[in-house]
Amino acid sequence: MARRRRRQHRSGFRPWWIFAGLGALVLFAVALAAGAYLWLRTSLPVVDGTVAVAGLNARVEVIRDKHAIPHIFATTDHDAFYALGFVHAQDRRWQMEFQRRLAAGRLSEIIGERTLSIDKFIRTMGIPQAVAATAARLSPEARAAYEAYADGVNAGVAGSGGAPPLEFVLLGVDPEPWRVEDSIGWAKMMAWDLGGNAWDEALRARLAKTLTSAEIDMLWPNHPKGHPAVPAEEVTETSDDFGALAQVFPPRPPDGQGSNNWVLSGAHTTSGKPLLANDPHLGLTTPSLWYLAHLSAPGLEVIGATLPGVPAPVLGRNQHIAWGFTNTNPDVQDLFIETIDQNDPTRYVTPNGSEPFVERNEIIRVKDKPDETLFVRETRHGPVVSDLVEHSDTFLSKGRVIAFSWTALSPNDLTPQAGLGLIKASNWEGFVTALEDFGAPVQNMVYADVEGNIGYIAPGYVPIRSSGEGWMPSDGASGEGEWTGAIPFYAMPREFNPSSGRIVTANNRVVGPDYPYFVSHDWSPNFRYDRINELLDATATHDVASFATIQQDFTSLGAKKILPLLLATVKSEDAAVNAALERLKSFDGAMAADRAEPLIYVAWLRELMRGLFADELEGSFADYWSIRLAPIETALTTQQSFCDDRTTAVKEDCGRILGATLERGLVDLRQRYGDDMGAWRWGEAHAIQARHRVLGEVPGIGGLFEIAMPHGGDRDTVNAGGFTVSDELNPFGQNHGAGYRAIYDLANPDRSVFIQSSGQSGNPFSPYYKSFATLWQAGAYVPMITERAAIEADKLGTLVLTPP
Repeated sequence: MARRRRRQHRSGFRPWWIFAGLGALVLFAVALAAGAYLWLRTSLPVVDGTVAVAGLNARVEVIRDKHAIPHIFATTDHDAFYALGFVHAQDRRWQMEFQRRLAAGRLSEIIGERTLSIDKFIRTMGIPQAVAATAARLSPEARAAYEAYADGVNAGVAGSGGAPPLEFVLLGVDPEPWRVEDSIGWAKMMAWDLGGNAWDEALRARLAKTLTSAEIDMLWPNHPKGHPAVPAEEVTETSDDFGALAQVFPPRPPDGQGSNNWVLSGAHTTSGKPLLANDPHLGLTTPSLWYLAHLSAPGLEVIGATLPGVPAPVLGRNQHIAWGFTNTNPDVQDLFIETIDQNDPTRYVTPNGSEPFVERNEIIRVKDKPDETLFVRETRHGPVVSDLVEHSDTFLSKGRVIAFSWTALSPNDLTPQAGLGLIKASNWEGFVTALEDFGAPVQNMVYADVEGNIGYIAPGYVPIRSSGEGWMPSDGASGEGEWTGAIPFYAMPREFNPSSGRIVTANNRVVGPDYPYFVSHDWSPNFRYDRINELLDATATHDVASFATIQQDFTSLGAKKILPLLLATVKSEDAAVNAALERLKSFDGAMAADRAEPLIYVAWLRELMRGLFADELEGSFADYWSIRLAPIETALTTQQSFCDDRTTAVKEDCGRILGATLERGLVDLRQRYGDDMGAWRWGEAHAIQARHRVLGEVPGIGGLFEIAMPHGGDRDTVNAGGFTVSDELNPFGQNHGAGYRAIYDLANPDRSVFIQSSGQSGNPFSPYYKSFATLWQAGAYVPMITERAAIEADKLGTLVLTPP
């Protein structure tokens, strides 16, 4: 009996000291985690007190209001820019580090092989060289501003005192001094995001092998008529190679990249003075691209949205004027097919004989791997991007390479200098004069001032071509498509005090048929533009509140236009399809988060794009795949041959293809969201996906560092919500949108309001890391005030920076 009890003791119980040991281990782990947490919290910025820093001319006060927006009060411009650099480093240090490494082609040093293709692309493009050229041409005044800002950044890093930001700890990154070139590099990358069409140019060249000219024209609704600049046989001969080349370029921006801005004169406002609204639509990230700030010094009083890494607000107002941007969508990139000299492979053919390639080697450091040596060649048109293709010998076997031209690579691009003049302009003349230096990206800029004037201008460099319009790659040896200059600044589109008292832009066409220069074929559809005008017409006089209502509008004129055609044409005997059609018959185009109909509509269009065009485009379809209403309309009306699936023996008509694609869309939705159609919600499927570029990749806990919340809208709504339908895992999730919204009241500028999509801090341990997110989601704003007494009435603290 005793023996049996001893056996039970051994099998059913554990000695007390084992549990004590486990408990101690747990306590140790908890203590370790608590210690790490407390240590990492020392990375939070000091917002109250006095700090002595080298490089200041005089005392600066940084008052953070209750939203953690810094209000910088300085006695000189130099010190104001210095202090902005200081607070940027306090609040967004990792974001700045990531962006400068991206622009320099140095991400692989800290991340490893995953980013090697990005670094190779940036180095091949010559972004660092273009940045250095711009930096060398800055005026003494602009150079001084950028140097003051860089000194402030470095002081902010040196004075942090506590732990580095979490991302630096996880990746083992040691800080390097901030340089003027780091700020300019960020501006170049913004130009890349907003000024490209080379992807589509390469895609069209690839499609030329299997599609007719008319079929290619139909796929791009703003197409030029006629034939490409390069002879058809030359394009088709290299079509397969262009398919590989398309993989070299960064991914196409999701549907919905764009922006809105509009301005009304006092004749249409309750105050009798202008109102101006702006909401740029770019990638949604955590933290936001934008950081709100106010700079005050004698002769300088500006508040608005800054880009961490840049020494002044990009969008905003001063005490005299307000301004806002949307993208013009210009065609500022071209591909050139260069012919290698048969007698000397180090040279290529030009209209005036052969010229040598300009060659260089780039050394790319890769974390935990040997350095990579990248051989780069350039022609007179720009870098040879075909050398980046994994099997570039497919080009070389035909005796050709592909060179890339882009206006932002020009040493004449002084956009960083223009921004410094813009913030100090006091009237229309000063505003326009500052923009003479603005090169890339070309922007639609609306303007208003306290005197009651409104205006519009689209500054920037748009190439003039000797022939063609950059629709297809050009033959570099022939001189066709050659850039012979740029549209003169005085000839760029502009308007001042129009008789209508209204200016609206939403990435729509901004030039008429009589405009003497070619700007672009990549205009956005007029749906947002028309909806803004509809809403402006609906109210006799406007104020800040009515403008806010317009910015929050979720009605899709695209849906209201295309749905009647779909419903009138569709044929199906499927019960689920007919149930969905009954819902869509009453759908009013409101892309509301709490409704099922928007989700059914988008899922149908997603499958319809595949059903209409995947067979014709074959392996190229994935690169074309987005929701394009104009080609859909054409395919269902005047070019119905697209309704027939070329891969089957049966001839399908448009009604049947509509029914089949809706059925496939519903099957997909049931797999994702369950069988109850009534329970589907657009906001759930279309939830904001604002990712953190490093912490978001941490398995299991990445979501803690990101913003995800239900949201409405689509690419055609004023409150735009872009998504990537080609993403099979998350085709509806919103990844683009209005990361910044502002409304400027020129009757009383301190009644102006603004908001950005995340929070002021980029530090996950800060209460201001996501503090704007729910306000932004709800369509709320915070005051854009510059009056010191109002700021101090409800502040977080005052940080005083003093010279040593």
